[in-house]
Amino acid sequence: MSRNELVAKIEALNEWESVIEEAKAEADALRDAIKAEMLERETEELTAGQYIVRWTSVISNRFDTTAFKKVMPDVYKAYTKAVSSRRFSISA
Repeated sequence: MSRNELVAKIEALNEWESVIEEAKAEADALRDAIKAEMLERETEELTAGQYIVRWTSVISNRFDTTAFKKVMPDVYKAYTKAVSSRRFSISA
């Protein structure tokens, strides 16, 4: 791939990522509007035509690694492992 082709691909990628961000922002705004309507109606379930929208509270239990690390640093270290990954980034 030539340098010009690579630059063109990077620029196209930047444009598509911008479109994606705008679409996500629009989707978030629509989601927030639906949630606001549900709050106004004080409901966790709403039927609109063929759709059923649910916005429910969920309780989940998560392990507090920060607190565990403070209380039992040796055990934390014994069960911690290094993981390798690759990160893709483009900067101007």
